[in-house]
Amino acid sequence: MPGIIETISLIVSSLATTTLAANALYLGTSALIYGGLALGAAALQGAFASKPAVPKPDDGSYNLKQSVPSLAYVLGRAKKGSDYVFLEEVGGKAHHIMVWAGHRIQGFVQHYLHDDKVTLNADGGVTDPGHYDKDGVSFVHIKTKLGLNAETAYSEVVTAFPTIWNNNCRGDGLASVYMRVSTVDQKDFLDVFPNQMPEHSAVGDGALLCDPRKDSTQGGSGSHRYNNPSTWEFSTNLALMRLWHLCHPVGGKMAYENMYLPDWANAANVCDQNVTNRSGGTEKRYHGGFWFRASNDPIEVGRIMDEAAELVVYERADGKIGVHAGEFVTPDVRLTAENVYSIRVDKNKRRANTVLGVRGRYVNTAKDYITEDAAIYGDPYAVVDDNTERTRTFENAAIQSHNHCQRKQKLTFVRANARRVSVVADYTADGARDIPYRRFVTLHYPSRGLAEAVVEITSSVTIDLRNMHISFSGILVNSNLYSFNAATEEGEPGESVEPLPDSGVPVPVDFSATIQTEVVSGGATAAFINATWDFVDDTLTYELEYDRTSGSTGVQSVFSEAGATQVRSGYLVDGEEYKVRLRAWGGGSKSEWTAYIFLTATADPVAPDPVSGVSVTPAAGQAEFQWTAPNSANYYACRIYINTVDDLGTATLAATEYGPPSATDLRVVTSLAAGTYYGWLRSINPSGVPGTAVATGSFVVT
Repeated sequence: MPGIIETISLIVSSLATTTLAANALYLGTSALIYGGLALGAAALQGAFASKPAVPKPDDGSYNLKQSVPSLAYVLGRAKKGSDYVFLEEVGGKAHHIMVWAGHRIQGFVQHYLHDDKVTLNADGGVTDPGHYDKDGVSFVHIKTKLGLNAETAYSEVVTAFPTIWNNNCRGDGLASVYMRVSTVDQKDFLDVFPNQMPEHSAVGDGALLCDPRKDSTQGGSGSHRYNNPSTWEFSTNLALMRLWHLCHPVGGKMAYENMYLPDWANAANVCDQNVTNRSGGTEKRYHGGFWFRASNDPIEVGRIMDEAAELVVYERADGKIGVHAGEFVTPDVRLTAENVYSIRVDKNKRRANTVLGVRGRYVNTAKDYITEDAAIYGDPYAVVDDNTERTRTFENAAIQSHNHCQRKQKLTFVRANARRVSVVADYTADGARDIPYRRFVTLHYPSRGLAEAVVEITSSVTIDLRNMHISFSGILVNSNLYSFNAATEEGEPGESVEPLPDSGVPVPVDFSATIQTEVVSGGATAAFINATWDFVDDTLTYELEYDRTSGSTGVQSVFSEAGATQVRSGYLVDGEEYKVRLRAWGGGSKSEWTAYIFLTATADPVAPDPVSGVSVTPAAGQAEFQWTAPNSANYYACRIYINTVDDLGTATLAATEYGPPSATDLRVVTSLAAGTYYGWLRSINPSGVPGTAVATGSFVVT
């Protein structure tokens, strides 16, 4: 071929004899953020087979049921569902075992059932939301395992299914969740499980990462060792995630020995720098979290981290893999007009290419890890011209901060509108051979308006050894490329829609209950309860529950018609006291009960006429009372009251004598101490409604 050789072929002459050969294509695409700064990849992309796209954060809101799911990997903190490995039911209990991540994790932070955050007791029982816990019994239990190298089987499943699940079913190296769901009574099903079978998801801290800054054998300080994962720690540092991914079988499949760790330590330091957000708080410059599957394209996974942390992975002249951190570095390579064979400057002022604003989307951890729109950076309505590219959208699954997203939106805006240059220079010029390993170079070409201009290289660097030329393209930037004043530049994030809490079926409003009567067969009257309430909705029905306060007959209930505002009970036992309450039903679920109302059943509210011919004959320790019953059809009995003072209100009921109307009757009251007494006789009907009391006057018992 002609003497134009891609940089990758030049910088490592021993590439074919090293373990890096298998990774050359992979690394080549890591610079695609800026068009391939270090390793030319444009001509190599076709070598990769199409793989599934990296899942969006919202894709993890459900649990996956399929035969052989691809393992999930979690870096940083993320919210996701799981992959089912076991689901069986026995004895009214459903046993779920789900794999949350295909590796050891730091731990689970928050469990969710559907969209509800849940609180667990010491036994793993769900106590909040309260509908999963009825009368102190938790109908959902959740337990977890972190994915240690040697795990233990879930004993509950081993006990329930000894023929298909034993102690060898440990799930070594798999972070898993066990959920047991118990059956409830049919009438309570939708109260306990308003969304049917609970759907579990969780926020968790993912993989442990090697930090070269904590490895005393690599110039750091600490016990980390890249060849001993048990010494690693959890981190949300994006540079450490990228290092892990390059050296993991689901990523670059490279060895830590082939990584230039001082570069990675510097990149991790840059990611850990403190920045101030719009609220005045402090956060880390490039931290985040996301998850992906082993089947996802490793180049796409790497691009997410590179883009979020402003990383550019490249291969050094010594064959090791280095990284340019997300910071401005003063160029140490300077090209002048004498060293440049040709130059093309594009002012990039065409309206069709001008970006007026950048829209951003990020994962809002404060709102249950939903993907949310950030404030627009720029002014998309500044120019009225349909040919103008008004906005560009920036979205990254690993960014979990509005400030972080805004900083990336600004960089997107600056780079989209920056002047572009293409340079062909003398390969033998001072420092020119270092250009493939640099992110920024200085270009001094005054005749083209470039006085000590800083160029950020955004393309593959091409070397023509036949003509000893080196060529590249880039954009013109300045030293404050990464500067960001949150107080003035970070906009206010928009409001996202938050789901309202399920208020359930409304409690009946203005509930009232009264005793009413009606004539039944034979001309007798019977009492019943009539309940009323305010109308709410046509779809609601109401349940009236009533019971004797004595508890002698048990609870009874009746249901109204849908949309009705009253309901009546069955016939009551005359003279008994009842407690009454009401609740609403809708969609198979029910409201809370109203407070009790206490009523006494009265079938006949009409009082009989008073007794007549009242007299009393005292004797030793007793008194004989005589009377004539009234000629009232509803006369039922006569009550005798006695007191030592002339006050009916404090008198004691001494006896009740039953008899027919119009009859002459008597009753002897015994066990009276000697003294002066006062008596009253009072007629009652079968419902206990009294007539007027008739006094006997005073009498003396000897």
